[in-house]
Amino acid sequence: MALARICSNYGVKIYEHTKAIYVDTEDDSEYYVITLENDYKIKAKYIVVATKYPIINIPGFYFVKMYQSTSYAVAMQTKEKLFEGMYISSEEPTISLRTAKYGDEYLLIVVGFDHKTGAQIDLSNSYKYLEEIAKSLYPNGNIKYHWNTEDCITLDKIPYIGKFSSMWENAYVATGFNKWGITMSNIAAEIITDKILGEENEYENVFKSTRLEPIKNIKEVTNIVKESVNSLVVKKLEVPQEEANQIQNGEGKIVEVNGQKIGVYKDEEGQIYKVNPVCKHLGCELSWNNLEKTWDCPCHGSRYDYKGNLIYGPSVKSLDK
Repeated sequence: MALARICSNYGVKIYEHTKAIYVDTEDDSEYYVITLENDYKIKAKYIVVATKYPIINIPGFYFVKMYQSTSYAVAMQTKEKLFEGMYISSEEPTISLRTAKYGDEYLLIVVGFDHKTGAQIDLSNSYKYLEEIAKSLYPNGNIKYHWNTEDCITLDKIPYIGKFSSMWENAYVATGFNKWGITMSNIAAEIITDKILGEENEYENVFKSTRLEPIKNIKEVTNIVKESVNSLVVKKLEVPQEEANQIQNGEGKIVEVNGQKIGVYKDEEGQIYKVNPVCKHLGCELSWNNLEKTWDCPCHGSRYDYKGNLIYGPSVKSLDK
């Protein structure tokens, strides 16, 4: 808020609740940010794409250079004195421990158990592993909160910071922080500020977003392509034959109804919610998340609630219902 006031005093205009869905350009030097609300266009000489996962597919092609990873967290309340500092494990799966101030006391935060977003695995016990770790440290503690979130992971595990594409001038990107957002966002701000001011930054080549080195990571590139192909082709041919009336309460599935694939969720009262289970980003088939009751994209990490409403990008639109 303090930064916003300073900017405002310099005449900067800040627009909230104005969702950007696309960027158009005529001569690669002036940009038009297209918004969801009434198709307004915002003209700009410089743009910074800081949408976590870039919502612009071409140029840039970040959808072949990055995936999203979901990780989980629990917060424990305990009367015992907590340790000081932050710790991270060296073995897999990676677990980090820290504390957070909560009123007049501190909570223990345990974070980890990450997996690629959209993975077709049973997620119902995702918090249990973290709870067990917390309880092993403080047996009398009380688990107070659970939550999860996504992080953008680059193929070489180094963020993309700098020019959005060699094809666009005055367009910049900051993404792929690989779970180190507080640190990397500050580095991104430093580098992009220097780029706009025409100044050199000693670290910009380390994070150069147009670098080709990530594509040399054949294993990860193959995984991304395989996920996309499986989602776009294989699963569409292997349509399950369950009818909607065979779905249990609290369960979601992709079923075939009258020859059409439909994503169906039946809530605990038996109310049925139906969506077209195809991601609005690049058309990948979605998978059901049985922990959060969401439809998740295994290709690039977009997520939708069981009603089809968009939760996370890079998609900018909700599902057809």
